[in-house]
This record gives sequence, C-alpha cells and structure tokens, in this order.
Amino acid sequence: MMKLITRVSLMFQADTYLCTAFPLPTSRDAYIVDFIPRASMDTVHHMLLFGCQTPVSTSSYCVQGTCEDEASIMYAWARNAPPTRLPRDVGFKVGRNSGMSHLVLQIHYGDVSAFKVTNADMACEYTSYPIYPFAFRTHTHRLGKVVSGYRIRDGKWNLIGRQSPQLPQAFYPANEEVNVKYGDTIAARCVFTGEGRTSKTYIGGTSDDEMCNFYIMYYMDSKHADPYMSCMESGSRDLFQHIPAEANVPIAVSPVHMNSMMHMGHSTDHQDNQLLLDKNKAEQVLDQDYHLEQVSAWPQSSLQLGQVSGLALDSDANLVIFHRGDHHWGEGSFNSQARYEQRSQGPIQQSTILVVDLSKGNILKASGRDMFYMPHGITTDKENNYWVTDVALHQVLKVSSDGRDRLLLALGEPFTPGSDNQHFCQPTDVAVDTETGAIFVSDGYCNNRILKFSAEGKYLSHWGAGSSDRKRRIPFQIPHSLVFLPDRQEVCVADRDNGRIQCFIAQTGEFIKEIKKEEFGGQVFAIAYNGFIFAVNGESPYRSTPLRGFVIDYSTMDIVDTFNPEKKEFKMPHDIVESSDGSVFVGDAGSKSVFKFTSESKNKKSWTVNPVNHNVSLCIEIEAFVRTKVRSEHNMSKTAAIQEKQTVSLQPEPQEEEKKKPIRGQGVLPAIITTLLLVPLLLVMSVGVFVCWRKNSKAVGGLNLGNFFASHKGYSRQGFDQLSTEGSDQERNNSSDSENEEYSALPVPPASSS
Repeated sequence: MMKLITRVSLMFQADTYLCTAFPLPTSRDAYIVDFIPRASMDTVHHMLLFGCQTPVSTSSYCVQGTCEDEASIMYAWARNAPPTRLPRDVGFKVGRNSGMSHLVLQIHYGDVSAFKVTNADMACEYTSYPIYPFAFRTHTHRLGKVVSGYRIRDGKWNLIGRQSPQLPQAFYPANEEVNVKYGDTIAARCVFTGEGRTSKTYIGGTSDDEMCNFYIMYYMDSKHADPYMSCMESGSRDLFQHIPAEANVPIAVSPVHMNSMMHMGHSTDHQDNQLLLDKNKAEQVLDQDYHLEQVSAWPQSSLQLGQVSGLALDSDANLVIFHRGDHHWGEGSFNSQARYEQRSQGPIQQSTILVVDLSKGNILKASGRDMFYMPHGITTDKENNYWVTDVALHQVLKVSSDGRDRLLLALGEPFTPGSDNQHFCQPTDVAVDTETGAIFVSDGYCNNRILKFSAEGKYLSHWGAGSSDRKRRIPFQIPHSLVFLPDRQEVCVADRDNGRIQCFIAQTGEFIKEIKKEEFGGQVFAIAYNGFIFAVNGESPYRSTPLRGFVIDYSTMDIVDTFNPEKKEFKMPHDIVESSDGSVFVGDAGSKSVFKFTSESKNKKSWTVNPVNHNVSLCIEIEAFVRTKVRSEHNMSKTAAIQEKQTVSLQPEPQEEEKKKPIRGQGVLPAIITTLLLVPLLLVMSVGVFVCWRKNSKAVGGLNLGNFFASHKGYSRQGFDQLSTEGSDQERNNSSDSENEEYSALPVPPASSS
C-alpha cells in the first residue's frame, strides 16, 4: 500500500494568474529551439513566457509581477494555437552571458473546472528477493482520477497496472511481463481533481479526506517468502519527471459507476459490479491457444468490390465497407503537386459504401453513389454518421447513413490540396472521440500531421510525430490510419512508411509511446483497437516481409498473435476492424476483397481464472493441477491448491449423478461400469492431494508499497487475507470496497527475468 502523508491543496479559482520560474544553466550557453504548448483554451486564456535574471518569486502566484529586472517576452500563446517550431539550426540564446538566468511562465487560467488536478507520487527501492506481480488494486476516495504503478529498472519505466479508483476496486490482472528484483524501484502516482472543492483537502480516513493506495499481489520463492511489504516514501521530483505520460491521463468512468462510488458504504450492487468487471477483464486476456484463422466461406456471395480502402463498424454491429468501384489509384492519378488528374471521369457511379452483416456477409444497405472520386478512410460516430476521406477531393466529409447520402459537413476545399488549417493534402483517415465527438484527421500523403477538430468542424490543434528523445524525432512518413482509444483517451497512428505505431494523448497531442517491430517489415498500413491493438503491414520496397495481421498487447507492446489468409494471400491489406464478437475483418485494396478471421481456441481456458466461472468439470481442473506439479518440481502455487479445493466442492456427488441416469435393470454390468469410471477419478484425486501435501512451492503475498519487510499478522493458507490499510482508513470494515477480494491465479510459471 502506498499512503500519502503530505497535505494536498486543491483550491483553485478562475481568472487566476499563476507563474512558474525555471532556472537556466549559467555555466554554458543554451538555446530554445521549439515552443510546444501543453494547454487547451478550455482551461487557459493565454500564456506568456518571459526571460530575465531575477524572478519576483518562485511561488505559484503572480502577485507582484513576473521579474524584478527588465523582462523579455520570449513566447505568447492563446486560443489553441499550434506549436511554434524554429527553422533548423536556429534558436534563442539563454543562460550564461545572455542576460537570462531564468524563464518565467505566466498562465492566465479561465475556466479551471477541468484543470483542477494534483499528483501524489511515491517510490521505494526494492531490496529483497525477486517477486512476480500477478494482480493489482487501486484505492482513493472520490477525488481520485487514475492510479498507476510502475517498476523502474535501469531508468526504464514498466507498467505494473493502471486503473481508475472510481471503478469497482477489485484486483485486476497485472502486467505479466514485469518482475521486481533487488535494486529496482517501485513507484506509483495518484492523480486527483479538485473540481467542486472550495477548501483544502487533506489526507485522512473520512470520505471528505483523500488517500492514495496502490496494492500489488505477487508470488515469490517459498524459501524467501515475505507475505507483506509496504512503502510510504515520497518520490523525488527528478525521478517523476520521467514517468510515462499515460499516468497523467484520467480514465473515463460512466456516471453509473461514479454514482455507486460516491456513496461509499451504501452500495448494494458492489459485488455484482465487481464480478462483472472481473469477467470483462478476464475476457480481454488472450487464451493460451488463441489464434485468428480465416473464415473461408465468408462472404457467402460475391460483394463485387473495387479497391477496398476503408472498413468500419456501425452502431448496429454491422460491417461498413468503403471501396473505389471502377476507379483505381495508379501512377497517372495525381500530378507532382498532388492534384487529381482524372477528374474528367466524374465521380464513382457505383455504391461506394456497403453495409453487410457480420455472420454471412450479405449486403444490407448500399449508398455513396456519385459522391466520391478516390475513397480512402471511413469511421462511424455515435450517431451512426459516416466520416470519410477522399484523397482526390482532399476533403473530410460527414455523410448520413440513412441511405439518402446527405452531406452533413465538409472540411477542406474540393480538389485543392493545402497545408493550412482549412486545407488537407490527401487525408487518409478519421478517428472520432466517442465522448466529445471531436474528430482527428491523419493528413496524410503530403502534410504528415494529425489535426484535431471539434464535432462541429472547428479547427482546434495539430501535431506531428513524437519521440521520447527530441534529437531523434523522426517525422511521420504517411500517417495512414487512426484509432481512438476510449478507455485511455488516446489516439494511435499507423505511421505507414516508418513502420511504426505512435500513440498520443487525445486532449493535448502529447506523445506517449511507439510500437515498432521487425515483423512489420518497415510498413504499417492500418490499426484498430479493442483492448488489444490490431494491425496489418504492407509490402516494403526495401525488404521481403510476409503480409499479415498482428495482435499486439498495448501495455507490453508484444505481438501475441499473427494471422493471414489460408487460400489466397494478402496483396495490399489496407484497413482492419475488430467486431464485438471478436471477429477481425481486413480490407484488401490489391485483391479487392474483405477477409474475415475468428479465433478457434483449442482450449478456452484463459490465462486469467475468472472467479465467476467455476462451473467447469472436475477432470479439467485436476488435470491442470497435476500438470503444474510435474512442471514445477520444487514449487507449488497456494492459489492453485485453493482452486482445486473449490473445484472439488463444486463437483456433484457420484451417487447423485447415478440418480439422473435411466435405470434399465439391476444387473452386475452397471455396477462394474460405475466402478471403472470412479477408480481413475479417485486415483487422480489421490495423486493430486498427495502431491499437494508433499510439494509446496510458490508463496503468495500482497505487496503494499512502503515499509519493506513489515510483519503481516494473520497470514493464512486458506486464501488471500484482508490487506492491511493504514489505521486512519475508516472505510476498512464498513465500506463497499472489496478489501477481502479473492483472486484466483493461473499455475505459477517458471521464474524468468524481464
């Protein structure tokens, strides 16, 4: 458990001027080469950056002004202005002999209701034997927005778990790739909002106070078992300057969950919510034998498609196909200025938008005749409208889905490429914020940027490629596909010719992470997201790499599955979507077709054991139990033993099963058959109990980050005990928080470093 022991002040007023002074190096010359604002006009009226020798104050409020000596204005920003980038090898000289030893940033805050946040940071060096986290839990009171836990090794931050404390506070599966060993640092951050508060908020045990807790369940070698450890050290400011940006992004919570958490101690459906969330989480973890395979009989009849450029799913769970009919993108389609050269052919006369059902591929609706010249990307919004891009028109269009082809909104000037805020140059795709309706446009083949607009089409901001190392920042090379991550409030980009996926905070455009794999072969054409990232690569002129689809774990960035058609190969996989039933569809521009893939798992048991699903047969559970004993000669998971005990208790008594069978006679043969069936069953049970008695392996414990090696009284072999919280937490025994959650874990794998 991490316990915050310092005061949290969350008072904040509109129309407040706040200043922050930053010292500059005085022993050497330094240069400012970029101005990248991290603000939104939703909260900030304007910002001014001053340079001077002596700031008035190092505190937050600009009461007496900014600088005691003469101040020079270095930069000004307002109304969502884009970043200012200086020409190559040009910079403002500061530091040493420049006359500027400090920068002072003055911010005039307008509406601060969405900005009232503060962080609580904790970190401890780990000085014990290796532990292997398998579950985590977060806890704050009603002001907490997100809690994130990390392992830091050699300066690299690896996520253990991240969750909103306003969701049911169960234990969720941790990142299985992360272990913790001697010399590592374990760190956590809680992000709080002060919205609605007019007085200071303190750390304490009442519902009007706040807390910051991050729990970890782990196992370790039984020879060194330490069932309870904790950490309550405040993390250094220098350390947390490098925390991943995702730790500062609140996780969206539905009003239903928020209301249930606001009435702590009075929730009647907490257990149901918790089990439902456990089930949803478990369903997002891939089965051991998960693999996507083509459904060769789909579609059942020919769709008669042109080059398939885009795919989407509508609100009725149907597949939407965007194709080019009899138009083809070839060498003569555009001139050197990216202007469309085949305009005389007129628009595509066929229906370019087809809605088909997922199961058979039958056409349900057709639209989009005489509207488009060179279709590219398509996305649907919550009102089921189509957002499409046309690289010949250089436009982004919002079109009704009612079959009447009503043009609801048009961005960009027809057939006119450009690079300002009102023009595009061959835009490729659109992503829609599911909450605000804001849209993101990848622009595209010429401009290599991402633009953000309001739902009404008002320009808000734009940005280019990101990098954790500014010196190695590589610009986009055709941002070809976009996807919005609603649970993370992020936008990810398929940067086609750089062969990578980059993710950004949707609100600010701040870079978060990059996924780049050798398996991509230098090309990533399209991406989709549904808990995991789904991607397809393309043919590279520089290397020979098979064309295929990828399933990628967002947190670990590992490829967990690859797939490709069985009968005919991909030619140019151009877009990809995943439906709610787990089916994956790939649109191929080269073969003018759409492929369907589904998961055919040989064993449907998940990596994560769902506490709800105990209605499994005795033989399957005991088989897994015995197999674990053989694989781990000296170790055994306590949770595995508990799981066996639970499973045995769920098996009906043999005589009751006999009662269910039709009785045809009272002969010797039924008795012999019954005996033969029971003997192997009893033998397997006996072996399991014997092995369980003889070989005790992995010890399971809970890690509360803080006073390492603290004793834990009441540690039991019968399950996971109630995790100790600080004495001031009055929720411990009377709230709806599940402090006594049981988490059924998978059999313990062999120890390995990561």
